[in-house]
Amino acid sequence: MDYFPVFLRLQSQPCLVVGGGEVALRKVRLLLGAGAMLTVVAPTLCPGMAECVAQAKLRYLAEPFDARHVLGMRLVVAATNQLEVNRQVASAAEAMNIWANVVDNPELSSYITPAIIDRSPLVIALSSGGGAPVLVRLLRARLESLIPAGWGLVARFAAQFRQRVRERIQDSSARKAFWESVLQGQIAEDLIAGNQQRATTAMEHQLDAQDGAVQGAVYLVGAGPGNPDLLTFRALHLMQQADVVLYDRLVAAPLLEWVRRDAQRIFVGKTRGNHALSQEDINALMVRLAQEGKRVLRLKGGDPFIFGRGGEEIETLAQHGIPFEVVPGVTAASGAAAYAGIPLTHRDYAQSVTFVTGHRQDGSISLDWPMLVRPRQTVVVYMGVSTVRALCSAFIEHGRAGDCPAAMVERATTLHQRVIISTLDQLADQAELQKIESPALMIIGDVVKLAGKLAWFNPREAGEPDTII
Repeated sequence: MDYFPVFLRLQSQPCLVVGGGEVALRKVRLLLGAGAMLTVVAPTLCPGMAECVAQAKLRYLAEPFDARHVLGMRLVVAATNQLEVNRQVASAAEAMNIWANVVDNPELSSYITPAIIDRSPLVIALSSGGGAPVLVRLLRARLESLIPAGWGLVARFAAQFRQRVRERIQDSSARKAFWESVLQGQIAEDLIAGNQQRATTAMEHQLDAQDGAVQGAVYLVGAGPGNPDLLTFRALHLMQQADVVLYDRLVAAPLLEWVRRDAQRIFVGKTRGNHALSQEDINALMVRLAQEGKRVLRLKGGDPFIFGRGGEEIETLAQHGIPFEVVPGVTAASGAAAYAGIPLTHRDYAQSVTFVTGHRQDGSISLDWPMLVRPRQTVVVYMGVSTVRALCSAFIEHGRAGDCPAAMVERATTLHQRVIISTLDQLADQAELQKIESPALMIIGDVVKLAGKLAWFNPREAGEPDTII
């Protein structure tokens, strides 16, 4: 180990930054964030540094560096673009046994500054000893995506209860098990989601019970249109936490590889006229699993609240007092349109967009046709593959022109994506000729004209089949 990692308490401690440019400003912001009492020495300042001075956030000495400037300092940073000045700063600090960092010069530094992931009071530091900063930046980006911002709230919450838990649970092994149940359970999830009051109530209950029992909960998570890169950070986090996953047919298979390895997986998908489980059975299953203390992930294609029946599911959960959380996802309409190069709205073509389903629960396609055929709007039809011919005919019968631009996007955002650009009177024939299958949706309106000009995603150039971006 070339460097010993340590966290310094710098609140109200005198620190010095030599330099007035953008690089120095980055160090100034870090030190101010840590509560340091800061002095900056530089003949001139960049605008950002000048603003800090104007706001009285630091003491500024408009003069060249002199060895006397390091007197009484706890920490020193040299951040000028002049190597000789940086050497003088490092030498003066070393002579007085003061820790000094010379930016981008580990050889002159007595300490180096790591890359920081700040979820205060939870702070994670990464370092390559100054030898591979790009690698550290890449690792930091990965960790940033995996560690929810709310973990800082969890850390503060744990600190508030630490002494009470110690007094209540004397045995160290039992105490450790208790904290693991809290930090990996619903209490932590409530905190991350911002439900502070519910988390506090649950923590009080668990402390009173002294059994560390884990309360079950259900997470309705939008899996997006198929491409795993379009998942939200929150969705990915919950996928790694769930004990049981209930997933539907529209969840792309590669997404399930991102679920916790030991989680139980239950397919509850539905197709037209063929349901693995009825909606009522799915609702009952979620309730039962949560009542058993399980963390249940209800993984739904697209967004749970856009033709995903998420509202019906959480109604049932609320009736049974089951804690739940809804995580929105990129809905199929947004994903398909973006990856097909078709803006859903455009000031020259459409000022509104309407989402409809291709068939109702009773199998009919009775829709509000006068509203759907109005000009200067885009209509997106979900679940319309099996009724595409009837839908196109109905649009024309109710007043939409047969040459109105129309498109179908199959398996949007994946390397299997296919896009048909046609017109209302030809789309059904093209879909049949190309053997378009579900999942696919229709986009109807003048914005489809832009597809040829704005299409940017070519699956054949992006990689091999059966691979998700």
